[in-house]
Amino acid sequence: MLAMLGLLGALALLIVLTLRGMNLFVATPLCALVVALTSGVAVVEPLAAQGQPNLVGAYMGGFTGFIANWFFMFLLGSIFGKLMEDSGAADAVSRWVTARLGMQRAALAVVAACAILTYGGVSLFVVAFSVYPMALALFREADLPRRFIPAALAFGSVTFTMTSAGSPEIQNWIPIQYLGTTPYAAWEASIIVAIFMAAFGYWWLKRLIAGARARGERFEARPDDPTGTREHLPHPALATIPLAVVLVVSFIWHDSLKTSALIMALLAGSGAAWLINLKWLRNPGKAIADASTGALIAIGNTAAVVGFGAVAKLSPAFTVAVEWVTHLPGSPIVSAAIAVSLIAAMTGSASGGQAIALPILAPHFLGMGANPEQLHRAVAISSGVLDSLPHNGYVVTTIRAICGETHQAAYWPVAAMTVIVPLLGLLLLFALFALGL
Repeated sequence: MLAMLGLLGALALLIVLTLRGMNLFVATPLCALVVALTSGVAVVEPLAAQGQPNLVGAYMGGFTGFIANWFFMFLLGSIFGKLMEDSGAADAVSRWVTARLGMQRAALAVVAACAILTYGGVSLFVVAFSVYPMALALFREADLPRRFIPAALAFGSVTFTMTSAGSPEIQNWIPIQYLGTTPYAAWEASIIVAIFMAAFGYWWLKRLIAGARARGERFEARPDDPTGTREHLPHPALATIPLAVVLVVSFIWHDSLKTSALIMALLAGSGAAWLINLKWLRNPGKAIADASTGALIAIGNTAAVVGFGAVAKLSPAFTVAVEWVTHLPGSPIVSAAIAVSLIAAMTGSASGGQAIALPILAPHFLGMGANPEQLHRAVAISSGVLDSLPHNGYVVTTIRAICGETHQAAYWPVAAMTVIVPLLGLLLLFALFALGL
């Protein structure tokens, strides 16, 4: 009982501290300490029994493991975004888009750009880095409140594209190895759900932004923003080439190189952004230096949350909780979706929720005769429902490190787009399955 209270209390404390803006390098070890003290986990290695884990080792294992796996993606993604910003390419694309879609469709342009890159195989974190300069320029041109930029980025990246049939994102691929399905599992229902999430989510995002403007909110410039007043910019067609390079290289090499395809795609995209826009670059040295610092902050914030998750998994209460949620009564499809979503909430990770639940769920529910394609799609979409709580690594990185916002100002629109919209999509999926689709 103490371990369960400690685990739930630590998770609640982490959410509260994150919302209050506490530095995650302080908040996550503090909350991990609560888990360790209430679960009988030694704080440091000398205090642990032979072969037993300890808080510091587990936390740093999760922390450094994430950095080892993702450092170059974060670094190159940040450099790519800064080169697009420094050269004026982001401004050129944003002005071309606003001239054709209209100022009030700036949010749509951001969502569409994220959706195209995400469905093209570019990592969610990298998409945020890459599109943010253009999003900032678009919101500035349209005079929209900048606190909604994280919501637009997240909506285009982690909802109707991340978990839909055919998506190359890992959240759509993890179930394959456990269920024997394909990335296109239950594609008929998936298309309907994706269209619903895209249409309803964009309508709601527009309403939220319109409400903020009606209350007098406008775009607020900051001293470190690019000016956005340059007269000489690259031609929009040239400015989009680096984005196309990232998308095409990632798509071509995704199956053969897996995550390494992102490194090659971002390296090629950064090179294209440099060479094509060379005459428009203002201070490339400073841009790369700022990008490197930003990448370190972003990956550090995310790694801190992963470190907390690694300690949380050591708690016996975590094992009990996983056992309980993976054996819920009722429809196998609904039970699996609930289990994955709750575990994703505990770990702050959609892929983590799947990786923990599926080895237990898959043989159990397949043995009961559950449709593997329906199970695949339900698990994929449900993993993107409660994973986006305030302490989620993508949420923290996008709001704080990339967009420079606070959780108090930016999180609730993000929650509307990445928690409520996917939840409604999941309910629609259940209804479609019940109708035999």
